[in-house]
Amino acid sequence: MNQNTIDEGKTLAVVAYLTLFGTLIAFFMNQDKKNPFTSFHTRQALGLGLLYIMIAFVVSSFNSINISMAFWLFFSILYLYGIFGAVTGKVNKIPLLGDVFQNIFKNIGQ
Repeated sequence: MNQNTIDEGKTLAVVAYLTLFGTLIAFFMNQDKKNPFTSFHTRQALGLGLLYIMIAFVVSSFNSINISMAFWLFFSILYLYGIFGAVTGKVNKIPLLGDVFQNIFKNIGQ
């Protein structure tokens, strides 16, 4: 991936991490150009967003502030890691889950 491709895709890559609506916006706006940098971060953000929703249902049933805070802290760090990678132009996968997200959503952006 060259620097020009990264520079063109940075804005949509950052937008992808702004809620699931941002991911959908980045996905649809990337359909014409098919920027690989944006596609990578869209797959990462979609995986994080869906995992967040699934785990949030489980966490909410515990009704414990400690579990909720740990959940929020964990996902905040993962989202900030993804946003930082998008802003700096890096293709860093989310720790532990990045490969899984790339494999599951491999058709996005191709």
